[in-house]
Amino acid sequence: MNVELIALNRMAFGLRPGDLEAFRALGNTDDARLSAYIEQQLQPSNILDTECDNKLTLAGLTTLGKSLTQLWAEHYVDNKKDYSFRIAPITDTRKATILKAVYSKRQLQEVLADFWHNHFNVFGWEGYAQHVWPHYDRDCLRANMFGNFRQMLEAVATSPAMLYYLDNYRNSRGGPNENWARELIELHTLGAENYLGVKPQNEVQGYASGSPIGYVDGDVYEATRCFTGWRVNDSTYEKDVTNTGTFLFYEPWHDRFQKIVLGKNLPPDQSQLKDGRDVLDLLAAHPGTGRFVCRKLCRRLISDNPPDRVVNEAAALFTAQKDAPDQLRQVYRLILKSPEFSQTWGDKIKRPFDFAISMLRATNTDITFQDDGFFWNYDALGQSMFARRPPDGYPDTKEAWTNTTSILQRWRLTAAVIEGNIKGFNAKIVEQTLANAVTPNQLADFWIERILGHAMTRPDDRAEIVRLIAQGKGNDTALTTAQIAERIPRAVELILMCPDFQLK
Repeated sequence: MNVELIALNRMAFGLRPGDLEAFRALGNTDDARLSAYIEQQLQPSNILDTECDNKLTLAGLTTLGKSLTQLWAEHYVDNKKDYSFRIAPITDTRKATILKAVYSKRQLQEVLADFWHNHFNVFGWEGYAQHVWPHYDRDCLRANMFGNFRQMLEAVATSPAMLYYLDNYRNSRGGPNENWARELIELHTLGAENYLGVKPQNEVQGYASGSPIGYVDGDVYEATRCFTGWRVNDSTYEKDVTNTGTFLFYEPWHDRFQKIVLGKNLPPDQSQLKDGRDVLDLLAAHPGTGRFVCRKLCRRLISDNPPDRVVNEAAALFTAQKDAPDQLRQVYRLILKSPEFSQTWGDKIKRPFDFAISMLRATNTDITFQDDGFFWNYDALGQSMFARRPPDGYPDTKEAWTNTTSILQRWRLTAAVIEGNIKGFNAKIVEQTLANAVTPNQLADFWIERILGHAMTRPDDRAEIVRLIAQGKGNDTALTTAQIAERIPRAVELILMCPDFQLK
């Protein structure tokens, strides 16, 4: 597969008209073009994004610019407003996410936003999170995803969305709750691959030197104590605090005594936040975290079974640059410039979100969001936005998304968009067809190239597209305007449903 198609399907959400031409203009060789595209995408703030900005402005998503305290006061505290207003923060973010993924030229930024939302998964439709969702998306994840992992880790740890979702808002010395501490270690940093069971902490290899190779339940329990008192300024529970929705270190709830986490002794009576921040420091610096996070990144960007060589190199860089302000940007660059990235194709299929966005991009669909019809159709695919209830995030392997129901719902969504059955989603397929493409062969080849960027892998699939368009006429016989108008939308649907379009 061409490098340009690999890049535009894995660093981006597939082809939009003009993308291939823009990529080819970046250099004289595949290597030069890929390198230029990577560097361009790694600096999203330098990319002019007028079309996307205009779409966002037109959509009138007023909550996206509100601060955390504004969101809390206007959409949570003031509970006399109607329900649609109160949940506007998450519904606005959901629409903005679609618009950015479809229209933005900062495609890697959108791919990574999707990755980090899954890595630091929060069920966004829960009572508290939905009211402050732009803060979690904007200030915790997007603000840090090209920067430093440790910094992002603390932004997540102190966000009201995560504090409520994993119950740390009620973690106190008198009633410890380990949900946050366990998922912090098991899902966000070291990963279950570094879990060593229930053995005593001092029996873990490397403990004596302060560098244990993994973690045990004792580390989770001790970390839980470190995060006691990390909560939200919400006077629902204690009247001696403000009601702003901001992070609060509530000293009366904090366990002030000595703790031991990952072989490090944390003395009693440390200053405010020091216990929790020490845990975040230890986790962010641990080599196991580098391996776990980089394996997930390689799985997202390369293949379901990422190559060990790239994982290990990326992990070593991740750990070596743990204090660098652009740590994550450096890691992305290493992965994207690896030979394995540009030489691997078809080891991944598109998840429902990837599929939906790439379908909208390929058909250059105009989106205005007149109601929630798109989401009613999209949710049936099985990857509702910000709606994964377990904390592990949606799976990122083909086995999870190749079941009959998932594929059938992709076909239904495609038909709904192409046939104009979703208000505010206008594909205008016939109008986009070249005027001089009038025979079944010409029409099939135009749309196959437009949607896939390459010839179909199986000649029989192309023959089926041509057959649908020709309907018993010659493959090189010119069709009438009426025949083209009737047949081309269905042919486009069939191309979008073919196996080739599912791969990346």
